[in-house]
Amino acid sequence: MPVPQDKSAARRARVGRRLLCVVAVPLIAAQLPQTLYMPRTYRRAIANGTRSRDGRSGSRYWENHARYRISVTASPPDRTIRGTEQVSYTNNSPDTLTHLVFKLLMNVHRPGAPRGNGAPQAYLTTGEHIDSFAVNGERAEWPSDSSYFTSVPVRLRSPLLPRDSVRLDIAWHYDLAPAGGSREGVVDSTTYYVAYFYPRVAVFDDVDGWDSMDFTGQQEFYSDFNDYDVTVNVPANFVVWGTGTLTNGSAVLQADPERRYRSSFTSDDVVHIATAQQLAAHTVTAQTATNGWHFTAANIPDMAFGISDHYDWDGGSVVVDDATKRRVSVQSAYNDTATDFHSMVRFARHSLDWLSHDWPGLPYPYEKSTVFQGGAGMEYPMMVNDESYPDTTFSSFVALHEIAHTYFPFYMGIDETRYGFMDEGWATTFEYLFERANLSQAAADSFYESFRVASWINDPSIVENIPIITPQDMLKGAANSHNPYGKASLGYLAVKDLLGDDAFRKCLDAYIDRWHGKHPQPWDFFATFNDASGRNLDWFWNNWFFGNYYIDLGVRSVTHTGNSYAVDVDNVGGLAVPFDVELKFTDGSTQSVHQTPSVWMADQKRTRVRIRVAKPVRELTLRSGIFMDADSSNNRWEAR
Repeated sequence: MPVPQDKSAARRARVGRRLLCVVAVPLIAAQLPQTLYMPRTYRRAIANGTRSRDGRSGSRYWENHARYRISVTASPPDRTIRGTEQVSYTNNSPDTLTHLVFKLLMNVHRPGAPRGNGAPQAYLTTGEHIDSFAVNGERAEWPSDSSYFTSVPVRLRSPLLPRDSVRLDIAWHYDLAPAGGSREGVVDSTTYYVAYFYPRVAVFDDVDGWDSMDFTGQQEFYSDFNDYDVTVNVPANFVVWGTGTLTNGSAVLQADPERRYRSSFTSDDVVHIATAQQLAAHTVTAQTATNGWHFTAANIPDMAFGISDHYDWDGGSVVVDDATKRRVSVQSAYNDTATDFHSMVRFARHSLDWLSHDWPGLPYPYEKSTVFQGGAGMEYPMMVNDESYPDTTFSSFVALHEIAHTYFPFYMGIDETRYGFMDEGWATTFEYLFERANLSQAAADSFYESFRVASWINDPSIVENIPIITPQDMLKGAANSHNPYGKASLGYLAVKDLLGDDAFRKCLDAYIDRWHGKHPQPWDFFATFNDASGRNLDWFWNNWFFGNYYIDLGVRSVTHTGNSYAVDVDNVGGLAVPFDVELKFTDGSTQSVHQTPSVWMADQKRTRVRIRVAKPVRELTLRSGIFMDADSSNNRWEAR
């Protein structure tokens, strides 16, 4: 198979007993690239001691940190969100900061804001408004320059020295767009998904400095690991589901739903915490004019919330760590008409169990995961904003994909803005492996090919051959979705095939262990896999992530001498993909011989596969499975 299962070693042993010998050799000794391209900023980080060539963070690695204390108010159907925050921001860098860059992501809704796509009138608002701003207790001026949209530089009266901190006090408001888009906004007149709602200090890192890139609605996000103390104030009979730990459930819930809520933390079954009917009967929340739902979370990159006065609320839990028996709360919030969401706690439990025990095989690192029925499939720390789908199987896969993002980008601190393939590629890979574990292999392969690969490989335009490493903000159109998703996922699956499951898992474990809670760059990933595997894989990274290749193999010729066949295979498209040589013998029997991407290591244009057999071959075909071949017309040979 293109991607071997755990039993592939046994399969290869059986093949070895029937086929005397299979050897792949290059036809031409080509010169391998010895090093990867590195931007000057990354090379400077190595020289400064914050990064290292072996994939570990350097002895001088640092990242900045903030503590946010936020109070935000939402009162549907009023679409205005109002908030205040106190921020303690610490400069752990060796640099003196003369200014801070703030992210006001809701300014993407302002007319004239840079956007990757056009926007209907219902998407537009007046943006995010700063009502007051103070630095270290003194009133300060917020920039009035209207040319700033989602990234706003603010000069400090007194520079922020290394190892020093500054206190920021900000009050703001903005209106949710009536058509907010997939990531946040109005779901219905009394259901909102509130995300990217607060002014935040942008990432200042050791490679690129300030992240001053505008959010255009296409690429995703980059955030520091911060501590949060957030109170969401809503009217009575509204429930708030959010990132972090709800610290005052007994204050905002009535006794029976609060008891059901607590019982769900240790339940293997689905607990119906509250229903739309109970909310309508005013028997769920505390009957005060306003309830402040208080959430806390430490060392995470963001917070998000869903609110509604008529959503069903289910809960359950799952053991994610067998050694400690640690359980994770699993919750869902949804409109009762969403058939698939009635099973969502079960779907999410299964996802968390599989992710924790199979791939990536790391116990889910947070205390809960909530799937909220909103506008689209979108991930947040401990939260998922998913649409409802009539196909419950598809719905479960979407939930798995979004929950998988817990590891990449949140636990790992990925810069999605520039390098979306570092998180979307992994979530897509885990999604495929999950499907392999839960469907037939044929069904999983078919779904993956049609949903993740076909539209890329069947499009011969130049935009589809842009290297994966290309920064996300430079990508437009189809490449903006294919590069970070299907193409990157195939690259990860190809190196999995190349290394074998055990070595691949060792490398992935090393990468997560070295970089969780930090900000890895692509070169940290490449170097970690090289180091942990004990192999120089730069030829592979160059081929898959820095090259402008595609997938297309072809049989050049077959030479038959005695009981030996030499199969010359052309790599027309150039990508180092695994493939099978499928043999059909004259007696009608068949045999498949697997080749890993290592056959392309010395020469990425052509290879020779030598096969010894005990009986004559009538025909052979190259098969590459999910590594879909752009032109299969030259994949077959027949004996004359």
